[in-house]
Amino acid sequence: MSVRKQQQAIAASRELAVDLSAVIVCVTGDQPQILAIRSEDDAPDALPSGPFESRHRTLEAGLRSWVESQTRQCLGYVEQLYTFGDRNRMVVGSNRRVRMLSIGYLALVREARPENTSNTVWRNWYQYFPWEDWRSGKPAVLARIERQLRSWVADAEATGDRRAREERVRACFGLGNIRWSDERVLERYELLYEIGLVPETHRDRAPAWCLADDVIKEGASMIADHRRVLATAIARLRGKIKYRPVVFELMPPTFTFLNLQQAVEALAGLLMHKSNFRRLVESQGLVEDTGEMSAGAAGRPARLLRYRHDVLLERPVPGARRPQAPRGK
Repeated sequence: MSVRKQQQAIAASRELAVDLSAVIVCVTGDQPQILAIRSEDDAPDALPSGPFESRHRTLEAGLRSWVESQTRQCLGYVEQLYTFGDRNRMVVGSNRRVRMLSIGYLALVREARPENTSNTVWRNWYQYFPWEDWRSGKPAVLARIERQLRSWVADAEATGDRRAREERVRACFGLGNIRWSDERVLERYELLYEIGLVPETHRDRAPAWCLADDVIKEGASMIADHRRVLATAIARLRGKIKYRPVVFELMPPTFTFLNLQQAVEALAGLLMHKSNFRRLVESQGLVEDTGEMSAGAAGRPARLLRYRHDVLLERPVPGARRPQAPRGK
C-alpha cells in the first residue's frame, strides 16, 4: 500500500464511531429481565450504551463507566458478545455520516436492584421476543409468524431458492421434524428482519418482502440494533448455561432447588421435569446443602442450597443441562 493510500485509510478510519452497549440480565422469580433505558418521548427502549472515548482505558472500562452513570448499576460478570459493523450501520454526525461499530456485552447481576432512576426500567425480555417463551406451551404469536414464513417460502421463483428458504425456516423455527432450538434466537430475529416482519426493517428502510402493515405487532422494538444485540445475548446465555455454571451468577447466595429450576426455565423459555432436573444438578456436584431450611410457597420448609465454587476445579465443563426442546409442527 502506498503512503497516500495509507493516509486515506487513516482518514477514513476517523469516520468510525464505536458504540458500547450492555445487556444487563437478572432473574426475578421466574422472570428473566433486562435493564432498559426508557425514552422521554415514547420511543422504543434502548440498552445502556455510550461511545468509546479516549478517556476510557479499555473497552470494558468504558462500558462499565457508561452503565454506572446511566443506571447506577455496578456490574459484576461481564463478557463481550459480538461486534456489529455492517455497512448500513451509520449514524449522522453534525456535518458528516459516521459509520457505527457496535460492540455488545452481556452482564449478569443478582436480583438486587439499583436505585430508582427516572429513565431506567427492568423489562421481561420476552416483552421483546414473545415467540421465545414456551413455558406455557407454544406461543400463540408463532401461528401468524409461521403463516407469513410459509408464504415467503412459496413466493420464491426458483425451485432452489424455495428449497433453501424452506430449510432455513424449518431450522430456525423448528418446523416439520426439526426440534425447536432455544439457542437460535438471533437467527430467528434476523430472518424476521430480512423478511420485514419486525418494525426495525422498515424503520431502517432495509429491503423487505412484506409491507410495513404486515409486521408482527407482538414484541416491542428497540432503538438502533439493540434488539439484535439482545437476541445475541439471550442466545449466548441459553447456550452457555448448558456447559458452564453461569446461572449461579444470577442466584442469591442461598436458594432452593425450585428457585434454581425456575431461573434455568426462565432463561431457556422451556419447562423441565422437577425430579430429572434435581438429579442432573446433584449428579454434577453443582450445589451443596447449607443445613438450613426456607419456607416454601405453601409454608412447607425447603432445603437451602449454595453453589459449590470448587466444581470448576473438579470438572472442566460443569453446567445445568436441560432436556431437549419440543419438535415443531
